[in-house]
Order: sequence, then structure tokens, then C-alpha cells
Amino acid sequence: MTSNVLLVGAGDLGAAVGLRLADLGHDVLALRRDAAKVPAPLVGRSVDLTAGAPDLTDVRPRFVVVALTARPRTEESYRATYVDGMARALDALPVAPERAVLVSSTAVHGSRDQPPLEDETAPTTPADGPGRMLVAAEEAFHERVPGGTVLRLSGLYGGSSTRLVDQVREGRVEDPHRWTNRIHRGDAAAAVVHLLTMAGQPDRLYLGTDDEPAQLGDVAAFLAQRLGAPTPPPADPARGHGKRLSNARLRATGWAPALPTYREGYAAVGA
Repeated sequence: MTSNVLLVGAGDLGAAVGLRLADLGHDVLALRRDAAKVPAPLVGRSVDLTAGAPDLTDVRPRFVVVALTARPRTEESYRATYVDGMARALDALPVAPERAVLVSSTAVHGSRDQPPLEDETAPTTPADGPGRMLVAAEEAFHERVPGGTVLRLSGLYGGSSTRLVDQVREGRVEDPHRWTNRIHRGDAAAAVVHLLTMAGQPDRLYLGTDDEPAQLGDVAAFLAQRLGAPTPPPADPARGHGKRLSNARLRATGWAPALPTYREGYAAVGA
């Protein structure tokens, strides 16, 4: 294979990363259960990493991106995909990549009442089995790629992700006081590409989130106004709980979100 980029996982986000890299002139090989779902010009290879090790003896990528998706959201599924599946893919590579990025999740950060603004130095306190498996995956990744980078993404939205919009439209918004963190799918893909191609060596860990944590009630109220939907319960900062995350470290590398808050990200909704 002449591909110099390997995508381990090519769902919505992984494919978006691959297409951006292809636009930059890279040849991209994408591993996915059904290679027919991999968009051109990416080259797909059908692989089920939960079933066994892939044959990657012909692949010598400069860049590796691990962007897997596990279903259902159970500890067993997350272990099979994020820990065991990722390990099989990385162990099958005949040479170490120049750079590698693992897409993880801010779900490894705990929630609290009146949360302070946290960064990459905050301890991981996952609340459930899937969260613990994500921490295990990060550890397994760093063992195999010591110079690799973990990018913990906050809640993805945009594209086919319409869950919150549907809830607001149907008047089903719950817990308006909860602090939320999000990043548009396009900005997340741009962050992965940036970490692979930036000048200078990236750090081991970044939080990928937009510029403004927001209480769910405030986001829902903005959406309701644009949709002409019922006004949701208002957020009360005094009752705020959850987590508030900072993107300062990632921004310091030169990356900046094109859609810095939910307002820009949801501006076209209902228009």
C-alpha cells in the first residue's frame, strides 16, 4: 500500500478527518467493518477489530488516527472496541508511525456541583464502565505509541447529530441546570488534522471543546427561539452541576474553532 495515513475507524468523524487529509494530498487507508461505507477518495478495508487482528503487513503509515465507535454503550462493548480492538490494530503495524492521535472523550472527567473550569491536569474520574474503558484505552495507546497524542472530545454535534435539536423541538429538555461542553464535528476533525500536521511536537493530551461551556437550559432556549419551539425551563447558575472544560492548551497550538460557541454552531437551525 502507498497510503501514508491509516484511519483506525472511519465513522462520521473518522471519515471527516480522512477527507480533510486527502484534500491536503495524503493517501488514506480506512479500516471499517464495511469498507463500502468509506467515502472516496479514501481507500476502505473491511476489518472487524473486535473479532481478530488485521493484516497490516503492507501498511507503513506516516500518520495514524484512531477514531473508533462502540455500540452499545456498555463496558464490554467499549473494552472490545476501544481497548482490545485498538490494541490489535496498533500491534499489527510493521513500523511505528511518525504521529498518531487517539480520539477519546471528556467522559473520563467527573461531574460535580458548581464545577470549576478544568483543563488537562484534572484527574480522570469516570462515572461508569465505558468511561473506565476509555481511560484504559488511553493508557494502552500511550504504551504502544509513546509519542502519540490523545484528544479528548466533548459532546459532538453537527452533521447528522440532531439529538438536542429534536429534544427542544419536542419539548423534552431535562436538567436545564447541567453544565455542558460541546464541539462541532467540523472543528473536531480540524483539530485532529492540526495535531497530525502542526509544526513542533504536540503534547500527550488535549481537550477538544469549543470556547464556552454552557448550561443546557441556555443552549435549549437559544434553539427554541430559532425553532419556534416551546420555551424550555431556564437555567439557574446557582444550581449548576456537571463539568466546565477549557480548550486553552489546544488553542495555544494554533488551532481555533471555526464555530466558537453553540450560538455560531446552531445559527442555521430553523433558518
